Amino acid sequence: MRKRLFIVFLVPMTIILLVLGGAYGWSAARAIQQQASSQLLSDVVYFTTGSSQALRAGDPAMIETELRRYGSLYGAQVVVFDRSGSVWAASVRTPILTEETADEVSLALSGRRGELLGESLPWVQGETAIVEPVFDDGSVIGAVRISASTEAPRREILTQWAALLAVSALIIVALVWAVNRLARWVLRPLHRLDSAMAAIEHGEMGARIDDETGPPEARRMVRMFNQMADEIERVMTRQQEFVMNASHELRNPLGALLMRVEYLATGLDEGWIDDIEHAREEGRRMTRILDTLLNVARDGKSDSAFVAVDLSALATERAAAWHDRAADAWVVFHTNAAPNVLAVTDRMAVETALDAIIDNALKFAPRGSVIDLTVTSSDGAHTVSVRDRGRGLEPDQLEQATGRFWRSPQDQNVPGSGLGLAIASDLLEALGGSLALSSPDGGGLEVTLLLPATDGVGRAEQEAEGRDA
Repeated sequence: MRKRLFIVFLVPMTIILLVLGGAYGWSAARAIQQQASSQLLSDVVYFTTGSSQALRAGDPAMIETELRRYGSLYGAQVVVFDRSGSVWAASVRTPILTEETADEVSLALSGRRGELLGESLPWVQGETAIVEPVFDDGSVIGAVRISASTEAPRREILTQWAALLAVSALIIVALVWAVNRLARWVLRPLHRLDSAMAAIEHGEMGARIDDETGPPEARRMVRMFNQMADEIERVMTRQQEFVMNASHELRNPLGALLMRVEYLATGLDEGWIDDIEHAREEGRRMTRILDTLLNVARDGKSDSAFVAVDLSALATERAAAWHDRAADAWVVFHTNAAPNVLAVTDRMAVETALDAIIDNALKFAPRGSVIDLTVTSSDGAHTVSVRDRGRGLEPDQLEQATGRFWRSPQDQNVPGSGLGLAIASDLLEALGGSLALSSPDGGGLEVTLLLPATDGVGRAEQEAEGRDA
């Protein structure tokens, strides 16, 4: 925004300044050149009169003294020619003459007045010269030539231009300062708005803007932002209250359920020990999830720690946890996991994401089919893939499948809310990973959890240091 304001205000004003300054500089240069030319024309007329008297008298001494005094004073060369074109008197003993000079003198001796030769512009070096015929009763009896260096006019023009550039630079500096002040005035509400938005992003839901300075449009935008922030805070507060209430209310029936499991365990034989332990573990896991939800609702952020997680063992455990439901649908899990695939991550988040994907696969897996769980590792990432043999999705539907409440048109009769894949995608993004969907050969849908491959020991040490701090 600041750059645009500078372009909008400063560039046109600078262009106008350069155009006006350039026109003034050129006009000043032409004025200095005309002044020098007028002075030279005046001098040649003066010497033409004196040379006429000397030529009629036939005595060069009448004019030579004055010519030499003028030449030494102004650094110019004055030469008087007789009717034959020969040098008759000069301001120096040996005047410098060229072939062009002879042509100029011949033209003057023919009775034609000469034109001013040479310019006084700074990039032109040389001399300015003029040749004037000398008349006596209408007859040409000689010619006078004056040539002067252009150094003095050039120096004066450069001085004028330097002063003009200095003034222009000062004006541009003043314009930059003025535009900068204007930009700060215009952008001050936007900076405050940006700071308030950053504060809200970091969880400070009470951040507001109470500054009423700036343009009217910016003040309206500030008021609209404050209204929007109030609405967001109200919605977030209601969501937190809902999560807290739901989490708190679920703890009581969950505790009662676990107590009933323990009571039932006392009346069962040893053959039910594994099933009872699985029920206990699922109950403890639900308790951890509820505790996490309560912490998030109170603090606005998750308080779980990153630990080294064996993804192969995790996938095997979750497949075993879903075994009974899969058996009811005559679906079999095939787990192909590389050994010791360690990732430093949030175990609970990965479990929740994997459960959502397995649940989605079981909904669409045909009876008697196979669901493949594959765990692999590479230099860049760890992957956990769940592939079913259902109808799958069209290529244009794969990108929409992670959207909240999205359902495929051909699966509208399948129970579900359309949140499973969206929740899994959000959880993985929070862990620095991602969720990838594909339609493999042979049909079905393959959903892959991508987790960054990190050094488990180094990351665990960093987490420990952060907790100690």
